[in-house]
Amino acid sequence: MPIIHGIKVNEINSGARAIAAVSTAVIGLVALSTDADAVAFPAGKPVLVTDVAGALAKAGTDASDGTLANALDAIADQSSPIVVVTRVEPGEDEEATEAAVQAGVQTLRMAESTLGVRPRILGAPGLDTAPVINDLITVAQKLRGFAYCAAAGATAAEAITAADDFSARELMLLWPEFSDFTGSAAARALGLRARIDSETGWHKTLSNVAINGVTGIETPVDFDLLGGASTASLLNDANITTLIRANGFRFWGNRTMSAEPLFAFESAVRTGQVLQDEIANGLLWAIDKPISAGLVKDIVATVNARFRALQSQGRIVGAHCWFDAAANPPEALAGGSITIDYEYTPCAPAEAILLNQRITDRFYATIADQLG
Repeated sequence: MPIIHGIKVNEINSGARAIAAVSTAVIGLVALSTDADAVAFPAGKPVLVTDVAGALAKAGTDASDGTLANALDAIADQSSPIVVVTRVEPGEDEEATEAAVQAGVQTLRMAESTLGVRPRILGAPGLDTAPVINDLITVAQKLRGFAYCAAAGATAAEAITAADDFSARELMLLWPEFSDFTGSAAARALGLRARIDSETGWHKTLSNVAINGVTGIETPVDFDLLGGASTASLLNDANITTLIRANGFRFWGNRTMSAEPLFAFESAVRTGQVLQDEIANGLLWAIDKPISAGLVKDIVATVNARFRALQSQGRIVGAHCWFDAAANPPEALAGGSITIDYEYTPCAPAEAILLNQRITDRFYATIADQLG
């Protein structure tokens, strides 16, 4: 070993790393327009909109032959999020138009590579036929996003029947429609979801938050806060989020279309998605490092530190990461593979608050004291 006359500094890069939060408030919107500015909104190509209100001037004005302007306006009523917009043009008939919308939905997958953002709040307001919804589900699964769509039907019974066609945890169905334009409920859900993510967090569901810019509901839904029989509860029982008027207009419902009860709540689905992305992105530094006890300790410490931060913020109830020796036999480690386990408990919404009311005469015992 050579003699060192002076100072030598060894840089030690061990220990836990910080895991950064992922952006969840990016909307992916597919909309129809024939008179939008073709430079600002080229057909069939996703574009980045950072000023929703400012983009309205270029979104077209022909509401009878398009959905873009109305959708952006409804989103802008709720918040000013980043929106990835793919504009499509109508085809020769309904089938051709539907095919164009489906192709537009697929372009949202390119947003991260071309625009640098990943849309996670997805919708095609006013255009969400069953085939389009299925495409939105597929894209949502690939992007670890979530789709908000209208349940088809002129009545609650028809909407419930239509909902039976879907079983994806990445989907929330909405019924009925707001009275201003077709697609208003889905568009406002996109904007409100982005606002809740920014102001409260992805762990809060869409339900029971006042919606801006609404003047009425197309098909009024009877609702009973005390849990009596009502159309709202009937729709919620079918996992459909409905619209109510109670101190303003609100979405009422927390459920996804998941066939797996563990992901029945919107908040559970989005929590799982966020944890996957945050942990994966936060462990990029560990890929291809030499496998050693120190590396394993650093990985576990990194993930648990993020869990503690999320728990302190109230975004999860709790979580824990660990290294299971039984899941990591020597031959697997020698082959370059490490298995790390973690478990978490997402925040469930307080969907039902039960009050026990009793009548009693015992408070008469103090009436004399009250009389002095």
